[in-house]
Amino acid sequence: MEEIVTKALSLRIEALEALSHVQDEKGLEEFYVQYLAKKGLIPGLMTLMREAQDKAAFGAAVNSARTDVTAKYEEKKQVLAKAKLEAKLASERIDLTLPGQPCLPGRVNPYRLVIDEVVDLFLDMGYEVCEGRDVETDKFNFELLNVPKDHPSRDMQDTFYFGDDYLLRTQTSAAQAHKMLEMERKRPIRMIAPGKAYRRDDDDMTHSHQFAQIEGLVVDKGISLAHLKATLELFAKKMFGEKREIRLRSSYFPFTEPSVEVDVSCFNCGGKGCAMCKGTGWIEILGAGMVNPRVLEACGYDPEEYSGFAFGVGVERVAMLRYGIDDIRRIYQNDFRFLKPFSIK
Repeated sequence: MEEIVTKALSLRIEALEALSHVQDEKGLEEFYVQYLAKKGLIPGLMTLMREAQDKAAFGAAVNSARTDVTAKYEEKKQVLAKAKLEAKLASERIDLTLPGQPCLPGRVNPYRLVIDEVVDLFLDMGYEVCEGRDVETDKFNFELLNVPKDHPSRDMQDTFYFGDDYLLRTQTSAAQAHKMLEMERKRPIRMIAPGKAYRRDDDDMTHSHQFAQIEGLVVDKGISLAHLKATLELFAKKMFGEKREIRLRSSYFPFTEPSVEVDVSCFNCGGKGCAMCKGTGWIEILGAGMVNPRVLEACGYDPEEYSGFAFGVGVERVAMLRYGIDDIRRIYQNDFRFLKPFSIK
């Protein structure tokens, strides 16, 4: 047999012997590079074709060597892959006889329960939800709401400023000012603005430097205090029970005129007087009033043609009253022991 053909047959035997000693994927990769890759030993035999006297015999020997070694290589590859998978499954095997770890169900914070319920109520009444911005300008937070610079009422709403003009909003009323200015043709408005508000305040059982408000605004032709009272009566009955009544007490807010404080008949004693209502039979829940004509005019509405009402309710206050929460700080502590009783109705 021609010597060059014998060399091809010998390389086949050598490759198969080397493959039999491969024990892992790294060794298999090294084997492939040495013998079967484009620049490997077996494909490299074809460069000797011009030296062979019997080129047909030499080509057949090289092809046979490549076919046999490739087939054995693929078999070895599958064997190693199977062994690797079995080892991985063995190391990750789960003991089904062990007791499972209980997965505690989550609970909804009463803060979110109140917001969702109020939003659903006013959406059913045809209101639009406008959340607004947490960081506001002095113009929208104060001036457009009839609170000019150096106005005494600003002392009650001292807040967190970013320079001279930007601040964390002290109430969500700023969203109402944005909405009124955005209306291109001065169309009627029915909106609520839920969200966070911020004031420099001492943190105690009933106060927090941040709190949530839901403010409402209606602007249209012919809106009166009767519309406001009817809206708030429905709100009180839905939130505190169908037997609840409300009363309006004269008050003062710069952005409403006339302004009222709204009380609801005590749902703990039915109006007879108890510790919750401090013996009066009534509990204060929100502030409201007719939109001040100056606010309407500043936001582009003709107060001779349009009127409106606005109201604002504290989310935490409603939650504390409904669920008997004794400390506003519990709402923000994310303590599962506190959250456990609450669930979506």
